[in-house]
Amino acid sequence: MGCDGGTIPKRHELVKGPKKVEKVDKDAELVAQWNYCTLSQEILRRPIVACELGRLYNKDAVIEFLLDKSADKAMGKAASHIKSIKSVTELKLSDNPAWEGDRGNTKGDKHDDLQRARFICPVVGLEMNGRHRFCFLRCCGCVFSERALKEVKAEVCHTCGAAFQEDDVIVLNGTKEDVETLRKRMEARRLRAKQEKKTKKPKAAEAASKADAGEGEAEGRRGLRSGGGCVLQGPAGKDRPPFHRPCVCGLAGKPGAAPKRSIADSEESETYKSLFTSHSSAKRTKEESAHWVTHTSYCF
Repeated sequence: MGCDGGTIPKRHELVKGPKKVEKVDKDAELVAQWNYCTLSQEILRRPIVACELGRLYNKDAVIEFLLDKSADKAMGKAASHIKSIKSVTELKLSDNPAWEGDRGNTKGDKHDDLQRARFICPVVGLEMNGRHRFCFLRCCGCVFSERALKEVKAEVCHTCGAAFQEDDVIVLNGTKEDVETLRKRMEARRLRAKQEKKTKKPKAAEAASKADAGEGEAEGRRGLRSGGGCVLQGPAGKDRPPFHRPCVCGLAGKPGAAPKRSIADSEESETYKSLFTSHSSAKRTKEESAHWVTHTSYCF
């Protein structure tokens, strides 16, 4: 069975079999995860941040995403869990002294070794190229290799000395199981924060109501005497009734205030009345008062 050109087709050219599953190049995948931003697909450059699931981003890309959450952005799904800038942590990375970058490739005739990492672990010295598991602390942002955290066990950060807990350790670019574990921790952490906010609101309302009740009790002790001004009611003892004192609140003479009443016409004791100048004992007769007044103390 030939064709016009005399060629004979083979069986695999005529019969279509099952498609082969395309295998992902692991080296290319590691380069994409550890050297490029998950959101903008651009090369990672400082400041570099990481989310609660362990993905790496450029900080400016995250800010642009939060300012413009367009539905047509395909990569927006990778950052759908980022609600605010507080959802990411700025990383404190240690530079790799063996990484030259683009400094030696000015002419464009030099091969860039993408397997050599830009950053290393400050404790053990392992390169952060994806072949070793790395993690960061959510409380301070310091980045270490998982081997360093296991070999040098401590409850404080190896670099800055900040205290951390097991919940603060987040694996960078972990496996699917690691991502699911981190997602559960993130949801539990956010639910806990919402519950704390709800409990704080009733406490603030209760404190405000207590303050209002205290003011109302103070105002309840202040009453208006019949035909007199504003008075304060003192506490009553076991053997004495509550007594009244005149209040210096400035309500006398104002519109709506009770008319001012002389202390001489009140029902207080004579001893209490003698303290005021309106009492008869404080007044002098003409014989007792002098007929002249000293204008000045100078003698002429």
